[in-house]
Amino acid sequence: MTGAPATRRWAPPEPWEPHDLYRNLRVLRRGPYDPACRVAGGAVWRATRTPCGPATLCLEPDAGAGEVVARAWGPGAPWALDGLPALLGADDDPSAFVPRHRLVAQAHRRLPGLRLVRTGLVLESLIPSILEQKVTTEEAYRAWRRLLRRHGEPAPGPAGTRSGAALTGMPEPMYVMPEPRAWALIPSWEWHRAGVDAKRSSTILRAVARARRLQEAAHMDPVAATARLTAIPGIGPWTAAETLQRVLGAADAVTVGDLHLPRIVVHALTGARDGDDERMLELLAPYAGQRHRATRLILSTGRVPPRRAPRFPRVDIARL
Repeated sequence: MTGAPATRRWAPPEPWEPHDLYRNLRVLRRGPYDPACRVAGGAVWRATRTPCGPATLCLEPDAGAGEVVARAWGPGAPWALDGLPALLGADDDPSAFVPRHRLVAQAHRRLPGLRLVRTGLVLESLIPSILEQKVTTEEAYRAWRRLLRRHGEPAPGPAGTRSGAALTGMPEPMYVMPEPRAWALIPSWEWHRAGVDAKRSSTILRAVARARRLQEAAHMDPVAATARLTAIPGIGPWTAAETLQRVLGAADAVTVGDLHLPRIVVHALTGARDGDDERMLELLAPYAGQRHRATRLILSTGRVPPRRAPRFPRVDIARL
């Protein structure tokens, strides 16, 4: 028995349409088979570890009422429901954004309901961001999926059981990521089987050993939060920005050091085929304070430079 869920209804700020729910929360999903984030039956499901314990959150748009209906299970359900407005962008202020390029202005008009989400949960975004360091997205998603399935715990409520997941239209049950101590107890061969090298696994172990200190970053301004995260060896500006974009909804947390983003931004705004961090930051300078929002809008256009080399090869270290 899963028990009756706690519920809450909340009206997102205007302008808003049901599809905005999926678009805005998509950044929290680590691939189409993420065990902790699914879209099924018209709803977004999240399995999360809150400061009060694990929780499963089901979010469905009620188009007629202009609201989002939230149901939550587990010890962390009250915390998850209290954080619903922030999760859906209530703390975001898109009015501060002024488009400076024609392409960005078009995307801004096309996506009036775009909001930057705020989870308030550091490890939930930090660990998968560490897994994405210096590898293909496919490899990182595979590692996250395997680690959660083998070392996480079943999500509270119906999503955590095979029969309940099937009733909601999911192919398999959902999982909550391990607690910090459980991450620390994962043996070295399990990291290897998941395709995670020693550098990334060591960084994760250092992070979970300081979980409480890192969680304090959820209540800091972006500059202080970045300093707190990058004090951990192995966490640099790229990982910190990717984390704080989700944890704080940091509108200016532009990702530097990325393999693809500079080329995409430079190509979209200038038509040039090549681009680096320096040129990207130069082009984003008019959006100071809103550079992450600007890149989100640019990425939404689908403008990417033509590929001139084969895709970065996937190396499965679990086979070595």
